[in-house]
Amino acid sequence: MDWVQILVDGSRAAIGVPAIAYALAVIGLNVHFGYTGLFNIGHVAFLAAGAYGAGITATEFDFPFPLAILAGTVAAAGLGLLLGIPTLRLRAEYLAVVTISAGEILRLVVRSSSFESVTGGPQGIGRWATPFYDANPIPEGGYGIGRLEFSERQLWVMLVGWILVALAVLVTFLLIRSPWGRALRSIREDEDAARSLGKNVFAFKLQSLVLGGVIGSLAGLVLAVDANFTDPTLYQTVFTFFMYTALILGGTARILGPVIGAMAFWFTMQALDSFLRQAITPGAFAGDVIDQTDLGPLRLALVGLALVLLVVFRPQGILGGGSDGGMR
Repeated sequence: MDWVQILVDGSRAAIGVPAIAYALAVIGLNVHFGYTGLFNIGHVAFLAAGAYGAGITATEFDFPFPLAILAGTVAAAGLGLLLGIPTLRLRAEYLAVVTISAGEILRLVVRSSSFESVTGGPQGIGRWATPFYDANPIPEGGYGIGRLEFSERQLWVMLVGWILVALAVLVTFLLIRSPWGRALRSIREDEDAARSLGKNVFAFKLQSLVLGGVIGSLAGLVLAVDANFTDPTLYQTVFTFFMYTALILGGTARILGPVIGAMAFWFTMQALDSFLRQAITPGAFAGDVIDQTDLGPLRLALVGLALVLLVVFRPQGILGGGSDGGMR
């Protein structure tokens, strides 16, 4: 068993594009669920809106790359308004139903042959992020330590991605520490009490939904830019459940919780995958027990078991759940 390779594979995912995308997505989800109490179980729809908003405007309308990225975030903001206006005055479960439905509807629409000329259908939209790579200032070659190495292309995406994560963390920290953030937390704790103090609960919820959606759209953009392709199969409901896993793992209502949770989630996922692949090689201890086709389900089962143990023994997550919005 090559334990060094397992550690390297886990570390590559924990600091690479998967963790970056999840960190951004979970920061947005933390604004919704952690700070405002909005039970959004279709958060992946905001990621799809960002990726397709940018991809369509770049390919169909020849928008320059920066404007296409801006269009993706505007599309996510519009989706937040579309979902929030008719539901946020109602009970919390209505938002859950609407968001999970919106995520599935959006995924099916972009896959539909009826809109294939615009969305690319099942094939998606390819090569619209090429200008991003043309602007790469990093010289060609490999960068890293030992086996943990990245190409100049990967490093460029990671550099921009982690800058976006840092900016999202900073914006969230400043907003949550502001009177606006304190109003959100009061709504999460008791919206009737907040309303009795003259707070416009609907407006605050709507603003939170839009802000979290825009931050989440950055995750979809990072994934699409990394692949230089918008893949409609990526935006499935299970993606949102993985986001909640990372959020719980890091600690809800903590500024750094989404980042730590995303890194820990992807380290665990990739390290387990590397371990299991080595375990089923001929001559290994599980070579005659586990089949290659069982790797994916078994990995998810082990991650699920780890989450159950976490909830039982440390339900507050790695950093601990909180209500003060502290930088922890």
